Amino acid sequence: MKITSLLIDDEILARKRLHNLLNEVPEITILGECSSGKEAIQMITQLQPQLIFLDIQMKDMTGFDVLNALKIKAKPLVIFVTAYDKYAIKGFDYFAFDYLLKPFRDERFFKSLRKACDHLKNNKTTELETKLDGLLNYMQNPETQKQDTGIQKLPIKLGNKVHFINTKYIKYIEASGYYAEIHTDEKQYLLREPLSNLIVKLNKIEFARIHRSTIINLEYLQELVHSNYNELDVKMKDGKLFRISKSYKKELFTKLGL
Repeated sequence: MKITSLLIDDEILARKRLHNLLNEVPEITILGECSSGKEAIQMITQLQPQLIFLDIQMKDMTGFDVLNALKIKAKPLVIFVTAYDKYAIKGFDYFAFDYLLKPFRDERFFKSLRKACDHLKNNKTTELETKLDGLLNYMQNPETQKQDTGIQKLPIKLGNKVHFINTKYIKYIEASGYYAEIHTDEKQYLLREPLSNLIVKLNKIEFARIHRSTIINLEYLQELVHSNYNELDVKMKDGKLFRISKSYKKELFTKLGL
């Protein structure tokens, strides 16, 4: 069974990479490429591909705008391709919708592709259509997106004053006895509060607990590092290494789209 596909991304190198990866899969037929949302709407309507790879953030419109503008009866199966977008990723996770987070690895791409092909071959697209409708409704509702974003300023008592730290500048938090060490680029703060309380207060998309003694801000994450002992660490942008506990690995990987 041949599966027809369309590649939609405003970056030529991103389209080229998708094209090269799909060329390794004989059952996929590439109908064309689109560099804008407007072009994507026209080509999807005209060619009606079974599967599309859809960039979320394009110059003229979002991938969600493209899907909402389609007037065809049966929408194609979608694999979203995106750079970090906290609201979109929150929606993907909530509706258990598959996506590729740039920069993605080849094995992650083929995993998503295999899943999509399985749904198409076995006519199991109804469930995905329901999830997609829910995701599109979610993205159209700004009030929904504002929920569960966490506190923006963390109060810390310093002597007879209360200092407020903007949470977006927090790189990571480490447990230290009865205290939490709050690390920013400029300073380190001590707060008498357990990490279990802090992770509930913080933005669930921007922050992740990776160990019973560590919370990280994903914006400051640089790379994942595999050790010689089959352990996994995160390396932060300042060079700091933290071990990922097995009990938190799955949640972290879900947030990273791995």
